[in-house]
Amino acid sequence: MSAQNRLRGLLRANSAIVGNLALDGVLRRIVGAACELVEAPYGALGVISADGSGLEAFIHVGIDSATVDRIGHLPEGKGLLGALIDDPRPIRLRDIRDDERSVGFPENHPPMRGFLGVPIRVRDEVFGNLYLASLAEAEFSAEDVEVVSALAATAGVAIENARLFEESERRQTWLEASTDMTRQLLTVPEDEALRMIGQVVADLADADMVVVAVPTAQEAELQVVVAVGPEADDLIDFTYPLLDTISETVLRTGQPEVFEDASNMPEGVSPLAVARIVCLGPVMMLPLAAPDGVRGVLIAGRRGGQRAFRSADVDMAANFASHASLALELADGRREAQRMVVFEDRARIARDLHDHVIQQLFASGMTLQGAAMTLGDVPGVELITKVVDGLDDAIRQIRTSIFQLRPHAMLGEGLRSSVLSVVAELTPSLANDPHVHFVGPVDSVSDQALADDVAAVVRELLANIARHANAERIEVRVTVKGAMLEVLVADDGTGIVEGPRRSGLDNLGQRAEQRNGSFDIAPAASGSGTRAVWSVPFRTSD
Repeated sequence: MSAQNRLRGLLRANSAIVGNLALDGVLRRIVGAACELVEAPYGALGVISADGSGLEAFIHVGIDSATVDRIGHLPEGKGLLGALIDDPRPIRLRDIRDDERSVGFPENHPPMRGFLGVPIRVRDEVFGNLYLASLAEAEFSAEDVEVVSALAATAGVAIENARLFEESERRQTWLEASTDMTRQLLTVPEDEALRMIGQVVADLADADMVVVAVPTAQEAELQVVVAVGPEADDLIDFTYPLLDTISETVLRTGQPEVFEDASNMPEGVSPLAVARIVCLGPVMMLPLAAPDGVRGVLIAGRRGGQRAFRSADVDMAANFASHASLALELADGRREAQRMVVFEDRARIARDLHDHVIQQLFASGMTLQGAAMTLGDVPGVELITKVVDGLDDAIRQIRTSIFQLRPHAMLGEGLRSSVLSVVAELTPSLANDPHVHFVGPVDSVSDQALADDVAAVVRELLANIARHANAERIEVRVTVKGAMLEVLVADDGTGIVEGPRRSGLDNLGQRAEQRNGSFDIAPAASGSGTRAVWSVPFRTSD
C-alpha cells in the first residue's frame, strides 16, 4: 500500500509538473511536488549559472518571506550545494552538520538535519539541483532517493518544454517587433529610426543599456548617436577610436560578439570603450549591416551580477538587427528616390528661371536703362535707375536660387554644393529651414578636403541645434574674404548646454587647429541662442 501510494503521488506530481508551460511555475511545482512526495518541510531548486560556477536562481518553499528577509542573501552554490554542482550525483545525509563540505547556516536560518540533493538534467545538460531538508536526522531513505530521482527526470522534460515554449513566445515577440519596426522605419528620419531600434532591443532583450555607435566621417572613430538607459546622457556623442577594438571586429566580420562580464574581459581582448563610462556585466555586440559593409554597431548590456545573454537571446537580437538594417536600407532607397524626384523638379524649375524669367528681367532692365538714357536729366529718371538696380539685384538672387535648385549636391563636388547637401540632409530634423548665405568667391575654393571639413562643421553644429537648441531661426553663412574662409552658424535657441562631454565640438576645434585656424562658440550677442564661428586660411584656385 505504501508503494502504491508513493506511485500515485509520483504520478500526480508528474501530471502537475508537465501541465504547466510557464518556466517559473514549473520550477515552483517541482519543488512543491518533491516536498509532498517525501514529506519534507523544506525544499529548494537551484538553477545553475551558464558558466557552472554557482547558482543563477534559487526557488524555495517552507520558509516564509519574513524569515527570508532576516536571513539575507540566498545561497550562491557554495559548500554542500556546490558539491552537487561539481559532481551531479544524488547526495543523502543523515545530518548536514556531520558532512565536512557543509559550511553551516547563516544567522536566523531555521535548523535542518537530514539532507537529500538530486540533480535535474535537461538532455545532457545539468539544469539545476533539487534540495530537500528535514528537521530530524536520517529521515530520507533510499526509496526517497529513487522517487525524487524519478521526479527529477520528469522535471527535466517539463523544464525543456517550458524553455522551448518560452523561447517560441520570445521569438514571436521579436518577429512581431521586426514587422512593426519595418513599417515605422520607412517613414521616419534615420536618427529617430536608430533610436527606435535601440529602445526595442532594450525592452525585448531585458538590457539595462543599449548603444548605437556609427563611424564618423573620417571612419577612424565611432560616435555614439543613440543611447538608451539610465546613463544615456553621458554616452550621447561619446567618440572613441575604432582601431583594435571589439567594435572594429564586429564591423569587419559582421558577426556578433558576446561577453559575460564587460568589467573582466578575457585575456587578449581589449576593454569595451563604453564600459569606461557605464559599468556593465553581460554584453552583446551586434552589427547593423549595410550593402557595402556595416553601418554601425549595436551594444546591449546588463548590469553586473545579471544573468548572461543566452545564445537564443543573441540569435533573436541579431535577426532583429538584421531586419532593422534591411528596413533602414529600404527607407534610404525610398528617400533617395523621392530626392531624385525633387531634384528633377528643381532642375526643371531652374531651367525655366534661367531660360525665361532671367532673360525677361534682363530685357526689361535693358529697356528701362535705354529709356533713362534717352530722357536725359529730367524728373523720374532717378526712379527708373532705382528700378533697374532692383532688377539687377533680383537677377542676382534668382541666379543664387538657380544654383541651389540644381542637383549639384548629387555630384558631391564643390564647397557650395557640400554645404547645401548637409543643410538639406538635416533640415527635416530642424523646426524651420535654415537661412543659408554665401558671401564672396565661394566657388574659388577647390580643395575638396577643405569642403569636406566645412560640411562636417555645418553638420555637427546643425545636429547640435536639432538635439538641444529648440531654435526657431537658424542661420548658416559661409564667407570667403581674401585668404580666409569663415563658417558662421547661429540660432535663437536655448543656448549652450554644458555637459560632461563635448566630443563633437572638440573635434571641430581640432579640425580648425590642424588648418591653423580657430573655432569659437559662445552665446549670441542678443542673449538668446548660440553663435559658432569656424575660421581657417586657404588657397584659392588658379
